[in-house]
Amino acid sequence: MLGSTLPALACAQPHDDTAAAAAGANAGLVALDWTLAETLVALDIPPDGVAQVSDYHSWVGEPRLPGSVMDIGLRSQPNVELLAQLDPAHILISPMFGYLAPRLERIGTVDTWAIYTPQGATWSQVLHLTRELGAAYGRQDEAEALIAATEARFETLRQTLPDDTSPLLVVQFMDERHVRVFGEHGLFQAVMDRLGLENAWQGETNTWGFSLVGLERLLDLDAQLVVVEPYPIGVEDKLSRSALWQHLPSVRDGSMITLPPVWSFGALPSAQRFAELLAGALADS
Repeated sequence: MLGSTLPALACAQPHDDTAAAAAGANAGLVALDWTLAETLVALDIPPDGVAQVSDYHSWVGEPRLPGSVMDIGLRSQPNVELLAQLDPAHILISPMFGYLAPRLERIGTVDTWAIYTPQGATWSQVLHLTRELGAAYGRQDEAEALIAATEARFETLRQTLPDDTSPLLVVQFMDERHVRVFGEHGLFQAVMDRLGLENAWQGETNTWGFSLVGLERLLDLDAQLVVVEPYPIGVEDKLSRSALWQHLPSVRDGSMITLPPVWSFGALPSAQRFAELLAGALADS
């Protein structure tokens, strides 16, 4: 299942070669990792190629990739023939796909970037990644503008939220009986902190900021449920017939919120998308 594949990103490796940074401003870029891809688009340097373009749009949602972006195959197994045709100057990967580096280095310079590591706060790592990508590829001003615009938007959204917002339980379905529930160390938690929202999930989470739990673990939590799409195929139909699901307080009283896809392992673009969607849904509820 695609959704069960964990993306790994994180504090960018230092790039101190200023000549390379200057050359990178207009060089061809290819990104295997969706978090890097969304950030490049936000910095106005969309990559020439991205892995699994259709799946990117299904799971990340926005920012959309330009129509000119070539699909270079699977994130875990890119099409090296297509990559060779693109002849990129830089191929951006995350540590999860580091095993591909020896093959990819025959085509272009491989730049490894990361986020969601045990060291440091998630939000600080997201900001660091944004600034380092901007510096590496000649978009320092754009990176600072993106950071400032995101933080300003958060403050505006915070003012729109109802004063009596209940604790939230943010989940994404893996199958009809199991969900990822998001909490500490994750992007969604970092956004909720900035919006002044309380997370009902205080249990342990992994490096990526979620726990995989059965629906029964959610029964006793007094919270407003927030489901982030997409649902795995067939799950919505099965939930409509699930007594366990129908028994969840937020489902039973009709207060559940469903959000369009947001990349839970993303950077600033996904953070702002989640904030916009969540704040809008809470204002309307």
